Amino acid sequence: MVAAADQQSLSARSTRAFTAFLDFALASDARAVLTLLVVCFLFFLPGLFTIPPTDRDEARFAQATKQMLETGDYIDIRFQDEVRYKKPVGIYWLQAASVKAGRSLGMRNGLTTIWLYRIPSLIGAIGAVLLTYWCALAFVSRRAPLFAALMMASCVLLGIERLLAKTDAMLLMTVVAAMGALARAYLPRDDAGPRDQWINAAVFWTALAGGVLLKGPLIVMIAALAALTLAIVDRSARWLWHLKPIAGVLWLAALVLPWFIAITGRAGEAFYSESLGQDLLGKIFGGQEGHGAPPGYYFVLFWITFWPGATLAALATPYVWSARHEPRIKFLLAWLVPAWLLFEAVITKLPHYVLPLYPAIAILAAAALDARKLSRKPWLVSGTMAWFVLPLLAGLGGCIALAVIGHQFGLFAWLLVGAGVVMGLLAWRLYEMDGPEHSFLRAVTAGILIGIANYSLVLPALGH
Repeated sequence: MVAAADQQSLSARSTRAFTAFLDFALASDARAVLTLLVVCFLFFLPGLFTIPPTDRDEARFAQATKQMLETGDYIDIRFQDEVRYKKPVGIYWLQAASVKAGRSLGMRNGLTTIWLYRIPSLIGAIGAVLLTYWCALAFVSRRAPLFAALMMASCVLLGIERLLAKTDAMLLMTVVAAMGALARAYLPRDDAGPRDQWINAAVFWTALAGGVLLKGPLIVMIAALAALTLAIVDRSARWLWHLKPIAGVLWLAALVLPWFIAITGRAGEAFYSESLGQDLLGKIFGGQEGHGAPPGYYFVLFWITFWPGATLAALATPYVWSARHEPRIKFLLAWLVPAWLLFEAVITKLPHYVLPLYPAIAILAAAALDARKLSRKPWLVSGTMAWFVLPLLAGLGGCIALAVIGHQFGLFAWLLVGAGVVMGLLAWRLYEMDGPEHSFLRAVTAGILIGIANYSLVLPALGH
């Protein structure tokens, strides 16, 4: 009886807190953005300054940027004595700008400070969350975009990528910007005038150029697959003229061609041979560097990498299927399904390859949540247990690793983990009583607490 009373008291307090949170965040777009920024800082700042390089590719990107700064050569890309032509130059320029800014502010060891190289990934992660909100506004009212953006902010995979000085978080930002503009071309507002169309087109083609300079043709593939799918299903592609394709292609070329011409003049065909022939085609037709996996790999990982939003995605599936012919749902499925199937078919697989598709899933789940159409089937509702199980496993795993490997008890880490596990338990057990919105916010809170424990306390201790 006492335990039940304590649970009800804690539930009531958290319900009031989350109601106040939503009332504040939903009052205006400015408040929603401010709220999302605070949530992003809580998720993305822990560990940014203290975790040493742990990923092999992160060290290679940072070293190549460091050599670019030391030599003053911002055209060629080199790692030690060898050329590094796997990706275009975009991320190296962004990292170089970050390090230069740090040094100009008095950081004498800026060249060897890894978190300066991570700043573009941090900006990309925050930008992707805010742009998910903006993108979702093309489909639904303010409530659903807020929850879609919260799903991206709390996404486990994005929480990892923001810590790595690589291309993927920044690429995600450019993809969401491009797809948000594409959505506005496909679903134009009644009051949209010629000026709005030109601004939207500028966003689309500029985002495409940024994505190409970051990771080559991947962003073009995602946008093109979505547009082609919609053109086939609708038997019309006239809406693409809203993107001003003639002027847009010229603008895209003006942004990306100067560096490609410069690197061709410097290296000849070597860049294209390595980036397209060895890196891209090697991943399509073979398990590059031992990363081969069968189809279904991303589907299995999704339930962990998109936690806690994955639970809502599962509950939204019946609604999405029933509403698949609605234009807004059709667009989101065109963004998601063709590219997902292609990634599953490619032999080389890494978890972050499908990250640019997660915003589409988040918006679909948020649309179902906002429409109060989440499934009530018991076998799907039972999936809310993941809101408790994953914080429990991640929290206990981190604390045990801290004790066994780091030889520390970590009292504060245990307190954070305990609070996170309690919030996860309440998210699961009170789902049907308090509803999906408050339960999801409890899961987000659990993610923040476990993230602070593991990224701020556990991993830095293990790294040292």
